[in-house]
Amino acid sequence: MAPEFNSDDPCPCGSGKCFGVCCGPLLKGAPASDARALMRSRYTAFVLKDVDYLLQTWHETTRPKNLELDETVWKSLKVSVYLPLSETSARVKFAAKGADLEGRAFTLREDSRFVKENGRWYYVDGKFK
Repeated sequence: MAPEFNSDDPCPCGSGKCFGVCCGPLLKGAPASDARALMRSRYTAFVLKDVDYLLQTWHETTRPKNLELDETVWKSLKVSVYLPLSETSARVKFAAKGADLEGRAFTLREDSRFVKENGRWYYVDGKFK
């Protein structure tokens, strides 16, 4: 079962801001200001098991038809590199810590690509590190 967050709760993405001014508005449809903000909101969507948001923010050329999330419990996100390549493309390198159902901890590291089209950022793909 996905956790719930109130507007004044700390945002799961680790920005230090409250959910209501950080990822909350993006999950409700506001456009991300940049690829890093989209990355953070997508992490929050994984925490909240918000499949619809994940699919909506995935670029149509690489988006899967369906997305089933496992029972991973996400613990933290650290964005290590934000690299704007142009006004419409960027890369974000991050490490996300989680635990499986048996409580075994793991770290997922990814170098992700993003593009901006029609005023909105989209996740394209990523390489695991």
